[in-house]
Amino acid sequence: MGEVLLKAEKIDKHFGITHALDHVSITFNKGEIHALIGENGSGKSTLTSCLTGIYKKDSGTFILDGKEVSAANQVDGNHQGVAIIVQEIGTLSGLTVAENIFLGNEDQFTKFGIKNTAAMNKKAQEYLDSYGFNYIDAAKTIDDYNFEDRKLIEIVKSTYFNPKILVVDETTTALGQKGREELFKVMHKMRDMGSCVIFISHDLEEVIEQSDQISVLRDGVYIGTITKEEATTDRLKQLMVGREIGNNYYRTDYGEKISDEVVISVKNVSVKGQIDNLSLELHKGEILGIGGLSECGMHEVGKAIFGASYFREGSVTLGDGTPINSIPDAIKHSMAYASKDRDNESLVINDTICENICLPSLEDLKKGGVLSGKTMKEFADKFAKQMSTKMTGVDQFVSALSGGNKQKVVLARWIGKDSDLIILDSPTRGIDVKVKADIYAMMNRMRKEGKSIIMISEEIMELLGMADRILIMKDGKINGEFLRSEELRDTDLIDNMI
Repeated sequence: MGEVLLKAEKIDKHFGITHALDHVSITFNKGEIHALIGENGSGKSTLTSCLTGIYKKDSGTFILDGKEVSAANQVDGNHQGVAIIVQEIGTLSGLTVAENIFLGNEDQFTKFGIKNTAAMNKKAQEYLDSYGFNYIDAAKTIDDYNFEDRKLIEIVKSTYFNPKILVVDETTTALGQKGREELFKVMHKMRDMGSCVIFISHDLEEVIEQSDQISVLRDGVYIGTITKEEATTDRLKQLMVGREIGNNYYRTDYGEKISDEVVISVKNVSVKGQIDNLSLELHKGEILGIGGLSECGMHEVGKAIFGASYFREGSVTLGDGTPINSIPDAIKHSMAYASKDRDNESLVINDTICENICLPSLEDLKKGGVLSGKTMKEFADKFAKQMSTKMTGVDQFVSALSGGNKQKVVLARWIGKDSDLIILDSPTRGIDVKVKADIYAMMNRMRKEGKSIIMISEEIMELLGMADRILIMKDGKINGEFLRSEELRDTDLIDNMI
């Protein structure tokens, strides 16, 4: 047991009637990676948000290195020695890379009210280069970089000043393999310097591999802490949910014939720099898996099919020949799309659960041309509850939900719309084991009902476990195709990714 660095003592936090944290007390030591796990809505992110200044706790104290800390905001938290890398985008559009890295700390480059931009860019570039991210230009706007590179910039932003506590909140789910390796390097470096990394992840194998200690929260209550050596995935699952969860949540059927009926045909689709002359067909009642390494182009495929890519070339047509060239076209013809980037592309964050769920179904909900608030509320409530969304009610703002509950709202929206063709990009990103099982069961049910699903995923076991057919992409092209089989192995897919 190392020397105590941080004590969370009787931390309490309410959101309306929801008791998000109930007198939580946990000790974190110097020189350790300390994982914090639990189901969606268990209180993990709420606890670390209270520590880092994102939320204000209701009661309790944080003692860091013998002194009480209480951050008013994230910049204040940084000044007190705590930093956080969040799951969703944590950089601001419209600013340069350097401005994002030093956001709230620009004073060091300001004299007599004038900011020395060249000095700030130079210092930011030095930090980027020291992390091995020398291909990122500090002077460019943040919008010039993709989701993964922006996460790497956040890593620099959160750690260049060597905080005593670094919170990594579900960040690995937003990163591909290369990005994860870079993040783990930084986490180990921080630990070796005597800091503590609080690591939040739903990937239990990753938790066991990377962590020294593992603490469990359930429904806002601290359950206990075990060491890496004491941990197995089954034991962690049991601690998280309070009961045994088997590994049989994937499909168990093999050898089912895929229907000959084509519901959508993609021909010679290209998006410059991302997809190169891609052609595929999706059949009725089929789950088509698309996988590959993070930058292979697979995440752009979903957007291109749904009509959300501005620079798409080639054709996307339904089985009857109807072209799909825009999002309104897609929705009108019973298509749905859930993006990997929930906060920016799948949800209206600063709106209610009700408004989000009803959005694609507004025309369907009108009676005599009139849209009733009561009808909307009943509709949203039905499908939010069907997805077991943890909420105070459908009037709650989506921004107040955990990552997993946000994903449930995205799925509730399209279940409510009763779409026939569903494109799911990273459907279980940042989702706990119980909700994963619910989503897989829902997909299986939809498949049996004759609905067709394109599942884009970086998780190999998810592809093997759920897809009827798997396309592996590399450099914007399809590099391998596999039919569902008990004999199919992860190495078969990996060989076509690399």
